[in-house]
Amino acid sequence: MAGLSLRPLAGIPEIGDGDDLAAVIAAALAPTPAAGLVVAIAHTVVSKAEGAIVELATVRPEERARALAAEQGKDPRLIQVVLDQSVELLRAERGVLICRTRQGFVCANAGVDVSNAGGADRAIVLPVDPDRSARELRARLGELTGAPPPAVMITDSFGRAWRHGQVDVAIGLAGLAPLDDWRGRTDADGVGLQATWLAVADAAAAAADLARAKDSREPVVAIEGLERFVSGEDGPGAGALLRAAAEDLFL
Repeated sequence: MAGLSLRPLAGIPEIGDGDDLAAVIAAALAPTPAAGLVVAIAHTVVSKAEGAIVELATVRPEERARALAAEQGKDPRLIQVVLDQSVELLRAERGVLICRTRQGFVCANAGVDVSNAGGADRAIVLPVDPDRSARELRARLGELTGAPPPAVMITDSFGRAWRHGQVDVAIGLAGLAPLDDWRGRTDADGVGLQATWLAVADAAAAAADLARAKDSREPVVAIEGLERFVSGEDGPGAGALLRAAAEDLFL
């Protein structure tokens, strides 16, 4: 088992709508990315490049948003953005709305974020299709570098049932195996494994978040040491990590 090496990429400027994010990353990776590299990108910069920003001044809260805002002590405009990004509101309690997003994620506030939004009274929403975003970024990196492109992972911070704190997880993925299935294999003592199914992408995303600070403006982290999980094909994406609603024991 090889060790991991993680480093945040320096020199990433503020990203705006329509910016060529892949070109910015390629420049930071120059001269040529190492084979088997994984690039973990905070979703906020992907969302900014794709124009997934909502100016709260333009939002007109509907009755449901106003009622939830009064109940939860929140800005009704922000609640409306959360509802607009959700297909289902699962729970509203203690100022947090647990939602199922359009992309199929179950998370707090439908992934809507006001931190690092590039200004006050702005909200960042998730990319419409994070797996597609990852694939497009990877293809563009290949074009720009003229080399086999690194795997691309788009990350966001999620909470966990029964545990305090948040960790980054993969919400978009291209070129990295999301899971490593050990079921049916044996451990070091020859005991059969029945449930061991490693979330490779989520573990890598969480590690990448430790390599940067939330206020450091370092949204991109290069990861070395995961070569055995990197492939030339884009693969199934982060969607493979989502548990079907019928299998969810907590909802």
